[in-house]
Amino acid sequence: MTKLYGGIDLHANNSVVVLIDEQEQVVFEKRIPNNLEKILCQLTPFQDRIQGLVVESTYNWYWLVDGLMGAGYSVHLANTAAIKQYDGLKHTNDHSDARWLAQLLRLGILPTGYIYPKEERAVRDLLRKRGQLVHQKTSNLLSIHNLVTRNTGTAITGNRIKTLTEAQVQELLPTAEVGLAVTSTLTVLRCIAEQIVALEQAIKTRVALRPAFQQLLTVAGIGQVLALTIMLEAGEMQRFPTVGQWASYCRCVNSTKLSNGKRKGQGNKKNGNKYLAWAFIEAANFAVRYYPAIQCFYERKKAKTHGVVAIKAVAHKLARACYYVLRDQVPFELNKAFAMRAS
Repeated sequence: MTKLYGGIDLHANNSVVVLIDEQEQVVFEKRIPNNLEKILCQLTPFQDRIQGLVVESTYNWYWLVDGLMGAGYSVHLANTAAIKQYDGLKHTNDHSDARWLAQLLRLGILPTGYIYPKEERAVRDLLRKRGQLVHQKTSNLLSIHNLVTRNTGTAITGNRIKTLTEAQVQELLPTAEVGLAVTSTLTVLRCIAEQIVALEQAIKTRVALRPAFQQLLTVAGIGQVLALTIMLEAGEMQRFPTVGQWASYCRCVNSTKLSNGKRKGQGNKKNGNKYLAWAFIEAANFAVRYYPAIQCFYERKKAKTHGVVAIKAVAHKLARACYYVLRDQVPFELNKAFAMRAS
C-alpha cells in the first residue's frame, strides 16, 4: 500500500489540500471551502494510506487541526516562520505551497509548532485577551496624560487620572471640547479596567493550577499574573530537552548568523513565544527593582553595554531558572540563578 503525505495551505475561507506519494507524485489536489465535513469527505478515500497531514500555523488553525485529529489523522502544525522555499523559484501558488509542506513531511525535515492541548487552550487565550486589554488600558491612560499636559503644561500622574471626576476634568482643562475628549477616554479606561478584573476572576476559577505554579511564585520578579502566563504558555516541559531550547523559545537568546567567526546578519527573531518573552522582561524589571543581588548583576552588565541589553540578560537568567523550576518542580534559588559572589 502506497504511503501518502498531505499538506494543507489554510486561508480565511478555503484550504488547498495536496496529497503526494513516496515518489513525490501528486495523488490528490483540490481547493476546498473551509468546511470540516467537506474536507473530511475528500480525504476519507485516502485515510488508510495517509501517514500525516501538515497544516500551516495561521491565525485560524484551531478548528481544522482539532477536527482532523478528532477524525483520527496524524496532524502536524507547520512552523511557518521557520519554513522557506527556494528563492530561485519563478512561480509559486497555493498548490505549490501545500505540496511543499507535504514534501517536508515526507522527508522528515518539517519544522513543527506545538499543538497546545485543546482542554487548556481556551484559558490560555483568555489570559492573552487580558494582556491585550492591559495594553489598551495603558494606551488610554497615556492619551489622557498627553491631552492634559499638552493643554495645561502640567504633568498628571496615572493614579490621579484614575480618580478624576467629570467636574474635576472640566475645571482642569481650558475648553469643553478637550474635557469631552478626556471624559470619553476615562469612560473607556474604566470599562476596560472592569473587564480586566472580570477576566482575571474567570481565569483563576477555570485554570487548573499545576504544582509548578506555586514554585513559579518563588522566582524573583514573578507574581500571580506572570506565573499564570508562564505556566499556560509553556505547555508540556518535556518538549524542551535542554535549557537552551527553552531559553530560545522564550526569545531570550541572540539571533545571529556566524560564518568563520564573523557575523553575517541575523536569524529569525520571531521564532519563539512572544508572550513568554514579554513575561520574562516584565519579571526582569521587577526583579531589578526589588532584589539587590539581581540589581548588582544588572548594574555590572549595564556598565559594559546598556540598559536594554542588561535587562535582557536578567530575563535570560530568570528564564533559565524557570526551566528547572517547571521541569523539576523545585523552588527558585537566587544564589544558583545569579551566582552570587562572596563579599
